[in-house]
Amino acid sequence: MYFIDVQGTLIEDNTKLPTRGAVAFIDYLNAHQIPYMVITNSTKNPSDEFLGYLNSIGLNIPREHYLDPLMMLERHIDKAQRIAAYGSEPFLNVVRSLGYSLDYALPDVVLVAIKENFNPDEYAQMIEFLLGGAALVGMHETTLYVKNHKRYPGVGAILKMLEFATSVPYTVVGKPSLPFFEEALSMLSMQHEGAAFHDVTIISDDVKGDLIGAQSLGMKGIFVLSGKYRSAEEIIPSLKLHERPAEIYADMQAILERL
Repeated sequence: MYFIDVQGTLIEDNTKLPTRGAVAFIDYLNAHQIPYMVITNSTKNPSDEFLGYLNSIGLNIPREHYLDPLMMLERHIDKAQRIAAYGSEPFLNVVRSLGYSLDYALPDVVLVAIKENFNPDEYAQMIEFLLGGAALVGMHETTLYVKNHKRYPGVGAILKMLEFATSVPYTVVGKPSLPFFEEALSMLSMQHEGAAFHDVTIISDDVKGDLIGAQSLGMKGIFVLSGKYRSAEEIIPSLKLHERPAEIYADMQAILERL
């Protein structure tokens, strides 16, 4: 049974179209009734809208096989709390649509999502809020954000910078947080009763942002080179032995050919 990442794994970061073998891999799982969850850190679109897009490009993913951080947000932030949210404009619109009030005067929470062009004044504002007592929450903990063939610091990198600057610890809504993985496992258990983390193989292009956390829970990690990294040599040599994925493949097609 599988947990499968989306950006850089099932869809290309730049074209947003399926990677090589992605459609066939999902079709194979569906046809053979192999339990799986598609777990994404996508936050720019409402959950049903993004799932609808994935299905529109040929990835036949049933609703019960899908989880993203927006579906978990209420477990971390009460709607009565005032939020200073930072990220792309589509993300801010989604947060508003979920019923949250954005407040850039006296927020209770600083909420960070991805954006390729954060400016120094935004970082300065976040720091002031955090030093003033606001909590720090990240929508996920990705290492790198890829857009237009450029690699930017991911939310995980920004959270660590803010934590270092303010000594305010952060919590994470999406991957690789334990509550997110536990919810994915709970949904997987609806497909296969008694499913446990050690039964799961997780496939992702983000070693630090996905695989290391998953492997610490007992999952088997498969690293694909279709997303954030151009070669395994960019990341694997810097990892401790227990952090390294069990297997490395070029893309979903290469995994499918080994099944």
